[in-house]
Amino acid sequence: EDEQIVAEIMRRRFFPTVITHKAWEGFHFAGHEIRITEATDCYGAVVWPSALVLCYFLETNSKQYNLVDKNVIEIGAGTGLVSIVASLLGALVTATDLPELLGNLQHNVLQNTKLKSKHRPCVKELSWGIDLEKNFPRASCHFDYIMAADVVYHHPFLDELLLTFDHLCKNDTVILWAMKFRLDKENQFVGRFQTLFDLEVLSNLPSLNITLYKAMRKGRMKV
Repeated sequence: EDEQIVAEIMRRRFFPTVITHKAWEGFHFAGHEIRITEATDCYGAVVWPSALVLCYFLETNSKQYNLVDKNVIEIGAGTGLVSIVASLLGALVTATDLPELLGNLQHNVLQNTKLKSKHRPCVKELSWGIDLEKNFPRASCHFDYIMAADVVYHHPFLDELLLTFDHLCKNDTVILWAMKFRLDKENQFVGRFQTLFDLEVLSNLPSLNITLYKAMRKGRMKV
């Protein structure tokens, strides 16, 4: 079953038949052809398999997780694929990442959602743990969903990542988080995450070493 699902997910990806001066990859999700411009000089500008796993889940579970008119924020949006798919599925999306990634992120998001999405998505800077209340005030920012794909990897900002999840998540917010397991330090983040949030495994794909989680604040997970 794992191999069948992974094969189906990977069939959603396609590559240009003619090599151009600008590197891009194509994807089929939410009834649309999505073209993502990538950059190979930084991790955040490449589409990682966790993003495909999350996009596939959003598309194939669109009745249970209906995104129409829902307020969605993606942290560590990178190239924007997850944000684009959520937008095409009807969500009001805020795609966030570091300042140096915003140009490419904005290009991808606007190129693939213009005249296709119910709501125009927003691209916004978010450096984990920095100026959270200033840029995303608790009193006025309410997100139905927080989405994250492959945000836990070898970097020194895991404390700030947990702080960001905590700040953005209200009692009724649902976190959809796809994680690729790599090293013990990163894997230990799951345990720390569970001090604040209840976790439910939605999908486990051993061949990709990726797990897709649903999370809510402690005591808020629906049985």
